Amino acid sequence: MSLLQVDKLGVTYPGQSQPALHQVSLSLARDELLVALGPSGCGKSTLLGVLAGFIAPSQGRVLFAGQPVTAPGVERAVVFQHDALLPWLNVHDNVAFGLKLQGADAAARERIVADTLRLVGLADVAGKRTWQLSGGMRQRVGIARALASRSQVLLLDEPFGALDAFTREQMQQLLLRVWQQSQRGVFLITHDIEEALFLATELVLMSPGPGRIVQRLRPTFNQRYRAGEDVRAIKSDPAFIALRESLLHSLFRQRHEEAA
Repeated sequence: MSLLQVDKLGVTYPGQSQPALHQVSLSLARDELLVALGPSGCGKSTLLGVLAGFIAPSQGRVLFAGQPVTAPGVERAVVFQHDALLPWLNVHDNVAFGLKLQGADAAARERIVADTLRLVGLADVAGKRTWQLSGGMRQRVGIARALASRSQVLLLDEPFGALDAFTREQMQQLLLRVWQQSQRGVFLITHDIEEALFLATELVLMSPGPGRIVQRLRPTFNQRYRAGEDVRAIKSDPAFIALRESLLHSLFRQRHEEAA
């Protein structure tokens, strides 16, 4: 059963003649990792903003568990590209912040925070300030804070975009482990083709002018990783490379048609 349901969604910003999104439909179940891939300007950030409740749709609707999404909610946690942590708090207190706002008692907060920090591999830095951490570790804190918030869906806004290639691949593997263990639906936006193919249970390719879905795929590479196959073996597999090149060709074709 779908947690999130998007039906013929359209968004037109005030003063703009062309919609940012047009007739977008998709769904996200609890056991799915849905990735929206596309170039800048294709509307993927707008789509995430609507799912989070930050942006109101101009047409269509978004439902969570059958109810209209009209505002942000604790059941939908967002992880941003830039970590958005509170630098005056340590790692533990950043992760506990949302729970405190929700009114969780101290004992429950401690249990949830400890479990979550172990899950993302940060138990040994709980007392450190966030400015003492690397970029990859700060993003782990952001993911941990979202997980600790009791959300049922994680909405990830290009969270690994500012990381170096090595750290980015580590974070992709971490996300798959966290997703598998936490049993939450994940919606991720990215412009990185390899990232999209490796992570997605479903991949939607978006195109600008206006933002819309032009292709849907169900890659199996994340299943192979979860079954124990090495990440580098997967990404160097001819099947992975062929699909990567096909998507890259589609993106280049879109750019050519847009410029024509």
